Amino acid sequence: MDSFVISGGARLAGTITVSGSKNAALPILAVSLMTDEPCSFRNVPVLRDVQTQVKILNTLGVESTWGRREVRTRVKDDYNSTAPYELVKQMRAGVCVLGPLLAKRGECSVSLPGGCVIGERPIDLHLRGLAALGAEITLESGYVKAKVPKGGLRGAEIYLGGKAGSSVLATDNVICAAVLARGTTVIECAACEPEVVDLAHCLISMGARIDGAGSPRITIHGVKKLKGCDWTVIPDRIEAATFLIAGAVTRSPISVVGGRPDHLMAVIDVLRQMGVEIKRSGKPTSRTNVMTVVPTDRLRACEVTTLPYPAFPTDVQSQIITLMTLAEGTSIVTERIYPERFMAAAELKRMGATITVANGQAVIHGTGKLSGAQVMASDLRASAALVLAGMAAEGETRISRVYHIDRGYERIEERLGRLGALIKRTADEAVEPASAGG
Repeated sequence: MDSFVISGGARLAGTITVSGSKNAALPILAVSLMTDEPCSFRNVPVLRDVQTQVKILNTLGVESTWGRREVRTRVKDDYNSTAPYELVKQMRAGVCVLGPLLAKRGECSVSLPGGCVIGERPIDLHLRGLAALGAEITLESGYVKAKVPKGGLRGAEIYLGGKAGSSVLATDNVICAAVLARGTTVIECAACEPEVVDLAHCLISMGARIDGAGSPRITIHGVKKLKGCDWTVIPDRIEAATFLIAGAVTRSPISVVGGRPDHLMAVIDVLRQMGVEIKRSGKPTSRTNVMTVVPTDRLRACEVTTLPYPAFPTDVQSQIITLMTLAEGTSIVTERIYPERFMAAAELKRMGATITVANGQAVIHGTGKLSGAQVMASDLRASAALVLAGMAAEGETRISRVYHIDRGYERIEERLGRLGALIKRTADEAVEPASAGG
């Protein structure tokens, strides 16, 4: 089990390039199951979660080869349609093979995802949506067993709203199933996230007929088959946001290259409210566009509420709290997606932060500084928050269990190190990692 050792206080300089989106790549890789033709996926981040997804696809008969951030796939056989617990338990996104398998093979057995430290994340919306298309679904021994009825899946009007609003993975699964269903499907309260749009556009390139992706209403006209694809995954907006906040917490004018500012409007707005300007150059959709942090020595307090896109993302909640600990005044963060998702707070308090958490809300009294300490990562985004805190803190910070951060950030210590961060990875005694959210 590795740790990070960070000597805080270093100012950063230079540019850092955003990787491909993990949350887009995982469901997009799963569309390999929906065609008999070869597929090529570019700008795929080399992450543990992505490697796990490829392993799941391998067990389902998909042959794969890796290039430099490119994965090429082709279905070699379709004898096995069971996604095993041993792999699906490692990340919740493993369940996104459910829709593609059901649509193409007519039946499947997919393990229920494992537990998650950031709170309950059920898949009832996935099952409700697939059942509306006519799928026969049962739960047996920890597996979702789904079967297409005689006559096939049929288009339907489906409402996918849940307690926290829309669901990205449920929207992904229903889109994939509806693409090969008979007739027309209308999804109301569909997730609007850029990752859903990227999946829809990938499917359209394969011959799917999808309208409205990026809006709460998506219409899918079923087709009989899909062809292969050559698709480039969008940049990771959560990673881009994390790097922008890295510049803010270290008061460094770093430049973030290749992110999509149009995917980050809520984050950029909050940073501006706190006194951190973001200069932009180049076309927003270009891989060469640049967002440069204009830091400030006087951060202002702010109020933030996490909600589904295009509002402030829950996956940036921990990172913005780290910045708020350095601000003047009292900040408030209300978590509307996962009310228990304040895993970084206790560890930030070990570093001198003043944070009170209750009833899905964190109140942060800015102290203006943090002190290095020994802390423990509990999930992916909390890990990123602790790295940010360690770079801003006085003294040395040791973060244990950094296998969490490897799920969503590719070689983050090396990339931040090239900017001047004093961060190194140390190998500790190996411990079997548990599953976690992010």
